[in-house]
Amino acid sequence: MTVMPVDTSPGWRNILRAATAEGLRLFFPIAALHAALWPLLWVAGWQLGLPFAHNTLPAHWHAQELLIGSFGAALLGFLTSALPEWTDTKGLKGNPLFILAGLWALARLIGLFGIDAAIVLGGILDQLWLVFLVGYAACLGWKKRTMALTGFVALLATLAVAAGLLRFSMLTDAYDLAERAIRLMQYAFLGLLGLALARITVPITNRVLDPSEETSPYRPHPGRINLAPGLAGLLITAEFSGFSDAVCGYLVLATGAAFLDRVAEGFIGRQGWTFEIAGLWLSSLLAGLGLLIIGFGRIGLDTPTLGGLHLMLMGGLGLGVLQVLSIAGLLHTGQALGFSRLTRAAILCLLTAVALRVIPEFWPSLMLPGGQYGPSALAWAAAFLLWLYAYLPLLWSPATTEQDRC
Repeated sequence: MTVMPVDTSPGWRNILRAATAEGLRLFFPIAALHAALWPLLWVAGWQLGLPFAHNTLPAHWHAQELLIGSFGAALLGFLTSALPEWTDTKGLKGNPLFILAGLWALARLIGLFGIDAAIVLGGILDQLWLVFLVGYAACLGWKKRTMALTGFVALLATLAVAAGLLRFSMLTDAYDLAERAIRLMQYAFLGLLGLALARITVPITNRVLDPSEETSPYRPHPGRINLAPGLAGLLITAEFSGFSDAVCGYLVLATGAAFLDRVAEGFIGRQGWTFEIAGLWLSSLLAGLGLLIIGFGRIGLDTPTLGGLHLMLMGGLGLGVLQVLSIAGLLHTGQALGFSRLTRAAILCLLTAVALRVIPEFWPSLMLPGGQYGPSALAWAAAFLLWLYAYLPLLWSPATTEQDRC
């Protein structure tokens, strides 16, 4: 009598295999968890300070952990999944993803407490995965003999250089250099957002207009596709070159106008107000408005630039990231393109967080219960925790690993 082998491996092994079957399955959940908990801890736990940040500004740690930490993990998940899909190559899975996640996570532990003594170590850890992304995109583009990934390579390289400059400036107490490095990181992420929206908006809009996917009724304006990331690249060049505030300010205004121009992509009738589509053009709207406010400030007008900054980062980039997490999380697990109530609630919570953070900058006399930062941090955390609750069962389910609909 032949005894058939029985799979006695515990369920967690199957979950681990599912979680590392594709980049976004691993990195989207940890990006959401970090985005939810770090700002809340910084505001409610550390009271806008950090226990081991004795010689560095907590605000610089805050900017780094939002951009390189939360948004960086989302970027890792997006690109390690999207780049193979766009180039028809085999994606990363298993141990390579664990290694990237380990590098990212160790750097985040340093940022969690603001450990001045480990600034160099944290910088090395972040540079390893950032440089990997640059090389990964460049190698895939070279392998397929395509220039379509050139923009991603250039912006990722900018992000890596800016992240290194920020670490160096924190180490040497060079405040002006730190501020410039943070601006470069912001503009690099805006450029990457513009490129991602250019890739995502057209197919998603056509799926909403025709769920059967038999027709493609939506066609974008050709000149609009790469205008915003192109101007973001020009702005980065000006910042690197040390141009005056006035020159950079006008380029910021031009970049903001280009993002506002993308709002027209939502003019498709009543379907443009669905959460799936509205979140995309609203991301461009908030990024554009934030850039305009910042640009006016840099050319000498009295504008609440801090409000514009958070409108751009929390609203434009934050909503864009949440949309990518939600759309890709559905399509890469074989689900229909339709946001659940939890996902819609997450989007509304994020917009509430943006309003609670930005409005006091325009109305300084407004007193919010819980202070200027507490309510916004709570709403921001709720947004990403709701997303995590809705999507983690899909992303880490072995049953969905063979159901990619992208």
